[in-house]
Amino acid sequence: MRQINALVLNPARLSVRFPYLVETENKSMSSDKVKPTIRVWDPFIRFGHWAIVLAFAISYVTAEDEGDNVSALHVWGGYVIGAILAIRIIWGFAGPRYARFADFIYNPITVVRYLVCLIRGNAKRYIGHSPAGGVMVIALMLSLLGTIGTGLVVYGAEGKGPLAQSPIVLIQRAYANGDTEYARPGQRGTVVGENGNEELFENLHNFLANLTLTLIGLHVLGVGAASVVHRENLVQSMLTGRKRLE
Repeated sequence: MRQINALVLNPARLSVRFPYLVETENKSMSSDKVKPTIRVWDPFIRFGHWAIVLAFAISYVTAEDEGDNVSALHVWGGYVIGAILAIRIIWGFAGPRYARFADFIYNPITVVRYLVCLIRGNAKRYIGHSPAGGVMVIALMLSLLGTIGTGLVVYGAEGKGPLAQSPIVLIQRAYANGDTEYARPGQRGTVVGENGNEELFENLHNFLANLTLTLIGLHVLGVGAASVVHRENLVQSMLTGRKRLE
């Protein structure tokens, strides 16, 4: 009887004599603290997110020309982003619930209200994208599409890429070379080909790339703020695909 009382009063001795009892109790207590989770982000959303991050980083740091040639890494980074965005647009209509545009596009009043509440620290928690997160998704997609589009035009004016043989680029290149045989009246200098217009698209391409980088910075700040306010690791959820249910 004294031995039993000593074990009860001394948990350390109990764990030595009967470790399986303490282990069972610890598992029971830890299981009570585990909160249920739900799968929110499907594999494509997660893969696409991090693939775009990597491809944009590579394209941005390799943006400087190598002599007269654009870096192959820069070009292929843009191709990868463009391909993922094309699939993402389709996925926004045909994908799972939380991947669809209809799930995270809110009216401006709701977006502003959410941002105000987020700053105050009492914003409503959303399982999928928050109103501010939804705006950022659309803004980043548009900025990236604009960056890729202007990049393709400039690359095509150099006789490379999928737009190299497009009629409008061929006409403008003919004007640049002084050959107006294949050009129509009034078309001179409308798109690319002359130095001024080519520089215009190059400057627009650079501007949109820097705008994208700025949006990424704001996105990171927003994710950090939401993670603190809602007490959950949103970066981890984009890795595992799971979020806390409540």
